[in-house]
Amino acid sequence: MSLLTVTNLGHGFGDRAIFEDVSFRLLAGEHIGLIGANGEGKSTFMNIVTGKLDPDSGKIEWAKHTRVGYLDQHTSLNQGMSIREVLRTAFQYLYDWEKEMNDLFNKMSEVSPEELELLLEETGRIQDALTNNDFYMIDAKVEEVANGLGLNEFGLERDVHDLSGGQRTKVLLAKLLLEKPDILLLDEPTNYLDVEHIEWLKDYLLSYDHAFILISHDLPFLKSVVNLIYHMENQQLTRYPGGYDEFLRVYELRKQQVAAAHKKQQKEIANLKDFVARNKANAATSKMAASRQKKLDKMEVIELSSEKPKPHFHFNQARTPGKYLFETEDLVIGYDKPLSKPLQLTMERGQKIALSGANGIGKTTLLRSILGEIKPISGKVQLGDHLHIGYFEQEASETNENTCIEEIWEEFRHLTQQEVRSSLAKCGLTRKHIESKVKVLSGGEKAKVRLCKLINKDTNLLVLDEPTNHLDRDAKEELRRALKEYKGSVLLISHEPDFYKDIVSDVWNCENWTTMAF
Repeated sequence: MSLLTVTNLGHGFGDRAIFEDVSFRLLAGEHIGLIGANGEGKSTFMNIVTGKLDPDSGKIEWAKHTRVGYLDQHTSLNQGMSIREVLRTAFQYLYDWEKEMNDLFNKMSEVSPEELELLLEETGRIQDALTNNDFYMIDAKVEEVANGLGLNEFGLERDVHDLSGGQRTKVLLAKLLLEKPDILLLDEPTNYLDVEHIEWLKDYLLSYDHAFILISHDLPFLKSVVNLIYHMENQQLTRYPGGYDEFLRVYELRKQQVAAAHKKQQKEIANLKDFVARNKANAATSKMAASRQKKLDKMEVIELSSEKPKPHFHFNQARTPGKYLFETEDLVIGYDKPLSKPLQLTMERGQKIALSGANGIGKTTLLRSILGEIKPISGKVQLGDHLHIGYFEQEASETNENTCIEEIWEEFRHLTQQEVRSSLAKCGLTRKHIESKVKVLSGGEKAKVRLCKLINKDTNLLVLDEPTNHLDRDAKEELRRALKEYKGSVLLISHEPDFYKDIVSDVWNCENWTTMAF
């Protein structure tokens, strides 16, 4: 049974086409990995099928009575609600049934015996429905999922207004999983999860009875949970039965077959053109030449897929700083209340340090406190001499009206337009990306624009907050290479130990300092 049917979908931004005549079917129980390089349109596709974006052409059809769950990280959470209360809203329809049943019970004292019989029958039906839907196990289910995703670590009675961005995303994901929709749409669900919680989500999805579509640049995670791949490339969407490894095998084989067919056809075209050129003016052979020309005109030319630009990152080195990059004295970080014990931290020239620990314990707050962007609750930070800092923030503004060119030019006015374009291209952006507004780019493309700013600065300390969150495989590997090669110092937050293990010289576990309960 088809739950979702997409027919002849077309969409673009300005003169930049994203999809062209794309069709897609999702069947009950399919576990789909939606893959492709940054900017190919994966998140745009999700926004179109959920109605957040209107396509330029084509048709989207959902099966009747299909419940769809979409992990939308921009969903608002109401101040004054606890985490537990938000998670319970996943079962709102059951609470509504319970209220309806209680209202019927209250009516029973006022009705005739005949009406009472009907009310008893109706309340019995609702009671059975509540039991069959595990209504009386809601709290146990909430605890199970909350524990699996690490929400218990900072208390289910905590006001959602006090949560960090990563914690907030965890709550939304937990609520979505508790709803158990017919189709789960998951766009980078592991971005804010720690290793043990990624493992729990993997086990959950492996046993999920319904269908899901997953976008994830975390390849080990994606490979472990999907059984069908849809690959986005060059405005097309191609179906590959089997897992990710099977996709790679078939994809490479198809590329080789197309390349061989293209080479053979180009040879044939060259021979036909040569024959026509030599024989069209000769009366004896002009009919043969005309026949060859007709064959040329009717030939469907095999086109090779255009190669996507590969990113190349190189961080420019500023002058050598002093021995100590920063020192803290009894530093207590936080906003309304402390997130850390008094900290005595020192970073020396040449160190490359990763900050580890669960989401919400203050890793980003620590970075921003060291950089002087927010005031500590108490204590102080002393920055070293001759520091040239490059800072990569975790998220970019969603409302940036600048084009990519304008975004770079605002900060580097001495560069020519050609130099700006060349610099953005080095980060893996195409001409159409470069001329687009930043706000219409994918998360990975926005990250590449911000990385472009860093590679145009002379730095001796890079402060990077989750730089790999939206990057595709090629960009992530190139960033790892560039950071290993970088002669300056690095202070890094990343939830991917496999990314930073060959880069850093030290790992600071922030859980040793936090005031948060575990």
